[in-house]
Amino acid sequence: MEESKHPCYNADAHHKYARMHLPVAPQCNISCNYCNRKFDCVNESRPGVTSEVLTPELASQKFSWVKENIENLSVVGIAGPGDALANWDVTKKSIELIQAKGEDIIFCLSTNGLMLPHYAAELVEMGIKHITVTVNCLDPNIGARLYKVVNYEGKSYTGVAGAELMIQNQLKGIAYLVEHGVLVKINIVMVKGINDHHIPEVVKKMKELGVFITNIMPLIPAPGSAFEKFPQTSMKEINEMRDLCQLEMQQMRHCKQCRADAVGLLGNDRSNEFRMTKPEPEKSVLPAKQIGKEYRIAVTSKHGKLVDQHFGHATEFLIYQINDESFTLVERRKVEQYCSGVSECDSDLQEGRKSAAIQAIEDCDAVLTMRIGYHGQQRLLEHGIVSVEYCYTVEEGLAYAVEQLTMKKAI
Repeated sequence: MEESKHPCYNADAHHKYARMHLPVAPQCNISCNYCNRKFDCVNESRPGVTSEVLTPELASQKFSWVKENIENLSVVGIAGPGDALANWDVTKKSIELIQAKGEDIIFCLSTNGLMLPHYAAELVEMGIKHITVTVNCLDPNIGARLYKVVNYEGKSYTGVAGAELMIQNQLKGIAYLVEHGVLVKINIVMVKGINDHHIPEVVKKMKELGVFITNIMPLIPAPGSAFEKFPQTSMKEINEMRDLCQLEMQQMRHCKQCRADAVGLLGNDRSNEFRMTKPEPEKSVLPAKQIGKEYRIAVTSKHGKLVDQHFGHATEFLIYQINDESFTLVERRKVEQYCSGVSECDSDLQEGRKSAAIQAIEDCDAVLTMRIGYHGQQRLLEHGIVSVEYCYTVEEGLAYAVEQLTMKKAI
């Protein structure tokens, strides 16, 4: 069965089969209070973020490029960076161009579900067998606190009216998809104090509809969003909710909350290797005379060329000394990877390793990393270490980090 090769639908497949997301859908038809879509990985690596937005033609070329270089590629998905169905023309054309190549590949897409009643029949006709719908609540009063604006058929709806419309369309679309043999996965963003108590009810309803699996995900407070000051839901809280809902139906436990341009295995994003367009660097390498101060910066990098590793996945830090003359690699410091999976990141063992990792770089002014969680950022700040997220070359990342440090010193 196809789901046996889909890494999101089968926990046993995510170590074996790769997927790629095509970032062809930039527009979104709703405004979520937890979302701030910035198409630049300097900000953060999370859903709704990409380093480029592609045309269907470029998406087709990228598929061929990735397929030639990743033998175990089994899935092509469209997960934004906006909503796949709010960009139906480009979403449909992208899928059709790749289908025309005749490759053995699984297609899937993610959507907020608002437009499902309009396009569900076409999706079934196109042979799309895997669709993810984000359903955060069934109660419009809760939805009014999660969704700022719902744009539908030329009108904007807010508050309870917008949430009610959203929920009705989601349920209608999901029921149609399941009835026609589509495997539906439901994403639920758990926001403490808003929908956390309501999630078991959502899961129960999804079971009644015949959904394949539900995926309860932690809120990632996005800078610039209405919920940016909200606490990030801990994995302990997420796993307790998953355990409770597991009594009702199957729960996904290996989600990585992937970017809209993710490529590779779920635990090894290789999107940096497969860019169709070279991104403009935040800043070219600063001339020596502009540095004016010595800094020591720790870098997380898989091979020393790109800033392409999560802080929690690092097994060593590259320590660079920045002075008036150059950026110099002075040391490599080994550490134990403290985050080996989202289900373990809050354990006592991981807590000890996290403390050891911070101690290993406590003489540094900053850490330059592809991604770091909110709590990790705060822990580093307690030690006077600034977190700088970046995802291009180490050299350009160091220049960007120096710029950030200089700005902070000036404030």
